[in-house]
Amino acid sequence: MPDPKQAVPAALKRAQLFANLSEKEMKLLAARAVRKLYSPGELLFSEGEPCNGLYVVATGKVRIFKLSPNGREQVLAVESAGSSIAELPVFDGGPYPASASAVEDSEIVFLSRPDFQQFCVEHPEVALKVLAVVGMRLRRLVGIIEELSFTTVRQRLINYLLRASEHGRKTTRGVALELAASHQAIANEIGTVRELVSRNLARLQAEGLLEVDARHILIMEPAALKALQDE
Repeated sequence: MPDPKQAVPAALKRAQLFANLSEKEMKLLAARAVRKLYSPGELLFSEGEPCNGLYVVATGKVRIFKLSPNGREQVLAVESAGSSIAELPVFDGGPYPASASAVEDSEIVFLSRPDFQQFCVEHPEVALKVLAVVGMRLRRLVGIIEELSFTTVRQRLINYLLRASEHGRKTTRGVALELAASHQAIANEIGTVRELVSRNLARLQAEGLLEVDARHILIMEPAALKALQDE
């Protein structure tokens, strides 16, 4: 078991925002931080709540998502170790613009809004890194908007499968992969409903491009599947 006293500085050191801090600066920052543990599905914060501070993922994964009035979910990002969360509302004073929950058992380091703002005043280079991270998130959100606006569910599912296949296992019959997410979770990520994910998987299987067995998928024709991205 890792020493909890060392977990906070170790997590901060892995974070992009604080990578270049000296040991002394890291100790000062760690002294202001709090270590928190979250179970799968547990909320870090909800959309619309006042922003209390910045979160840094030490271990595990955190899902950032928005809910429509009828309860439909759209995943904006899944953040893993080294990622920071909620940089923007820490500075603009507004509420959290989305919700965040643990995907799995996760260890999180929390910095209160006043403490983080004061640290940025003392270390302007950290504030500049915050701008870079916020800019990266903005580009990611623009990409999500473009995909939802200009592509079909079929194309988005194909893109999802091709991304997953990058971590698949090559066989004599194609690329084998095991989906980490349920059909509902995939639907949340690509902006649709579970029924359409299942229907399009079945259609791709009927076309001879896939073999589907629950979460086990064999992409038999990766090149042909890729060609369908722009159909």
